[in-house]
Amino acid sequence: MVIDLVITKTDEGYDAEIPSLAGCESWAHKEEEVIEKSLELVRFYLNIPVDEEIKVDKAYKREGSEIYKLVFEKR
Repeated sequence: MVIDLVITKTDEGYDAEIPSLAGCESWAHKEEEVIEKSLELVRFYLNIPVDEEIKVDKAYKREGSEIYKLVFEKR
């Protein structure tokens, strides 16, 4: 399964959202932190075990945002 993670830099830090999962949003001071928080939310929303790998691939930039692809196997 592949889903998008959209990260936007703000004056206060970084906002992240996963458009395909309603309400799956987070915020942090650093980009790495917001990615980790987003991965935790994806695991919760989709019931993915902690030991299952989720690959994070930087895909492209769009209007001030970085788009990442989260790649994992959905059982």
